[in-house]
Amino acid sequence: MLPEVEEWLRARTTASADWPLDALLAAKGGTTISVVLPARDEQETVGDIVAAIRRDLVEAAPLVDELIVVDSRSTDDTAARAVRAGAKVFGQDEILPGLPAMDGKGDVLWKSLAVTTGDLLVFVDADLREFRTSFVTGLLGPLLADPSVALVKGCYDRPLREAGEGGGRVTELVARPLLNLHWPLLAGFVQPLAGEYAARRTALERVPFATGYGVELGLLIDLLDEAGLPALAQVDLGRRVHSHQSTEALGVMAGQIMHTAWTRLERQCKVISLHPPAPALTQFRRGPGLHVPITRNVLPGERPPMIQVPEYAAARLPGTRPASGTTAS
Repeated sequence: MLPEVEEWLRARTTASADWPLDALLAAKGGTTISVVLPARDEQETVGDIVAAIRRDLVEAAPLVDELIVVDSRSTDDTAARAVRAGAKVFGQDEILPGLPAMDGKGDVLWKSLAVTTGDLLVFVDADLREFRTSFVTGLLGPLLADPSVALVKGCYDRPLREAGEGGGRVTELVARPLLNLHWPLLAGFVQPLAGEYAARRTALERVPFATGYGVELGLLIDLLDEAGLPALAQVDLGRRVHSHQSTEALGVMAGQIMHTAWTRLERQCKVISLHPPAPALTQFRRGPGLHVPITRNVLPGERPPMIQVPEYAAARLPGTRPASGTTAS
């Protein structure tokens, strides 16, 4: 590990317990805060997460100003349960409808910039179990305490619910080796793919978003390039329990992450490409006596910096508000 990364670890790594709620309320001042949950078919967990944030950080203490769920084409009761729990819900496709439709978590996160107003945004995955609102307060701490911090990533233990340990397979097998090889200044991040993180709007709106599962890796690399390592921080949130994906699904995720990294290697002139990377990933399933190939396109799209979108720039003018969304009655 580079000496400057060791120094960063000491200076920019804290725990959620280091940021008590009363201290955050005192530091908040006029800063506005939006919490965003990207959700697709998460009816079993989204309501509990929304209800906890609303109870602890909206009603009991006025820390969070907006609580938003962006529903990514769910086929279950996700949107209705989020509304009943007290969130404002937007459908992915109703946000900036004049733009070409894209798929993926990264597109949902990017679009959330257009329907929130907070100076600080906190992203929380909607599939969390055993959720605690200290996830939100911990991520906000460094941003409220130090105006030079632009992004705060969560880190945690990730047990597999079935085995008791061993989560984070794509992190350890794909993302961490990539970062250590090509962006060693980011080697100190315990969970570079964490879905729980917070950032200043002024930072997020100036970088592109990969539309697929590479969004977290892309943001980390781009904000390092944009703001420098001292502007990045991480907070230990303790333990994170969530739904785990199959090995086949993780292969698709890994493919999208590798494409996202490759795009940034080219953009930063770290590699000279002699051919475009193939977009297809072939995997195999056992058929009746045979292994059957399954081929998918894992090439993610990319959204431009939101500040370049005319509709967003216009909405950021004084006196304008984003769309209304769906709220509880």
